Amino acid sequence: MEFTDADALRVGVERGLSSSEVLTRHQIYGLNELEKPEGTSLLKLILEQFNDTLVRILLAAAVISFVLALVDGDEGGEMGITAFVEPLVIFLILIVNAIVGIWQETNAEKALEALKEIQSQQATVTRDGVKVSSLPAKELVPGDVVELRVGDKVPADMRVVGLVSSTLRVEQGSLTGESEAVSKTTKAVEENADIQGKKCMVFAGTTVVNGSCVCLVTHTGMSTEIGRVHSQIQEAAQHEEDTPLKKKLNEFGEALTMIIGLICALVWLINVKYFLSWEYVDGWPRNFKFSFEKCTYYFEIAVALAVAAIPEGLPAVITTCLALGTRKMAQKNALVRKLPSVETLGCTTVICSDKTGTLTTNQMAVSKIVAMGSRIGTLRSFNVEGTSFDPRDGEIDDWPVGRMDKNLQMIAKIAAVCNDASVEQSENQFVARGMPTEAALKVLVEKMGFPEGANKASSLADGNVLRCCGLWSELEQRIATLEFDRDRKSMGVMVDSSSGKKLLLVKVEDGKLQNCGSSHGMIFRSCAQNMMFPNPERIPKVRRSMCRIKHVLTERAIEEPDPRRSAKMKRMVNAM
Repeated sequence: MEFTDADALRVGVERGLSSSEVLTRHQIYGLNELEKPEGTSLLKLILEQFNDTLVRILLAAAVISFVLALVDGDEGGEMGITAFVEPLVIFLILIVNAIVGIWQETNAEKALEALKEIQSQQATVTRDGVKVSSLPAKELVPGDVVELRVGDKVPADMRVVGLVSSTLRVEQGSLTGESEAVSKTTKAVEENADIQGKKCMVFAGTTVVNGSCVCLVTHTGMSTEIGRVHSQIQEAAQHEEDTPLKKKLNEFGEALTMIIGLICALVWLINVKYFLSWEYVDGWPRNFKFSFEKCTYYFEIAVALAVAAIPEGLPAVITTCLALGTRKMAQKNALVRKLPSVETLGCTTVICSDKTGTLTTNQMAVSKIVAMGSRIGTLRSFNVEGTSFDPRDGEIDDWPVGRMDKNLQMIAKIAAVCNDASVEQSENQFVARGMPTEAALKVLVEKMGFPEGANKASSLADGNVLRCCGLWSELEQRIATLEFDRDRKSMGVMVDSSSGKKLLLVKVEDGKLQNCGSSHGMIFRSCAQNMMFPNPERIPKVRRSMCRIKHVLTERAIEEPDPRRSAKMKRMVNAM
């Protein structure tokens, strides 16, 4: 059985759904959004903070002490006021302990709500034959025809029905944990295939990092894959188990309750003769005398003994330590919903996890630039600082600021123009849209700076993060693109250069450099031999750096047509 197609959903890809069909399907499928679970009431949050044996013992002791203090308070004076100190201190400890727990859970709930922004907010949809470029994603219904481009978040589970570009890749690590972008095609697969095998499907919450396509919405809201995950999380939340710390504290509290209760009862019973007396008449006890004042006095002693034996500072100390742990984890962007979870992590001995985005940040950065020297067959290198997508994070060592020669300018030009990624600034964080490798190259261009004589008017304060890349894009305007392909391992763009020539700018992996040929072929071949480093002792660090960057930037000028290459060039241009 194949996946749902346009015929099954009764929709024409060119025209899309009609307004009446959209209304009908809205009534059937509802809005394209995840169900919002009922929030925990403040009263329930408060009660949850006292769902602990040790805390309940302290609360009971404080209540009893407070009641006895009220009874003794009728006498007034210094002794009456002092009697309230102990219960008030216990109440204060318990209140502070509850406030910290409620504050932590409330903040975590707000952060979890913010995580829903992983879903797309808008979509480009075709309805009634008209393309709507900014339709709210929650209004999508099965059968809608949606257009996706680089950087777009997928708004629903959709079937790819047509590729606008030669390739399409989607980053779906947020759903499946895959470290690399997944290639998508229009070829149908079996319906019972797993998520990784559904090459013709794009899923809600994932991001397009390369190419563009036309898709058909098949599932929305809670019927999507991310909706199923959401449901499983909600079900799991209903069956929470106590953490190892809570189990130990409950066991300690129960044992402490038995021991303290037994000791206090014995102390009170030993002193029964002081508040209860009687006389024996004919061998039977008669004339009972009971002193309520003395009874309460010895009961106070027993309660005081219980309070003294209970470590009232223990809950506060535990809560404080766990809160400090959550604060440190929050600085590393780790969200802790419940305080005891920190201790649970501390008890973990083995963690089975994927790497990208979990143990690493899924951010790439250029660490070294290798360029041709002033003489044929020579190389020069520059170390690049910084590990994030922030263009201000680090500099390039020994960089000729404002004095880049033609080779360095060509590296900046190709890295900026032969590139589909972008970098955006959001709340003091820089986020990449597209392939992380390409985003790293654009950040490199910003660190390289403007060429000599360029207009430097724009700045980060104006919201223009990639101002140097923008300048190169104005000077070298793209007219055709051949997207990156894993088999070809290269990307090419044809541009109208500011010099008046048409240039074919190509970036390829280092292993493909020897295939490049042009009027500068001798230079390319000589440089390629040096980049292969036949002498490992020469510049070994550069080789490792090149293997990490995986891109070598080259240029091929298209000037006067060469009869021997005209057919090959024509095929290349047509392909783009």
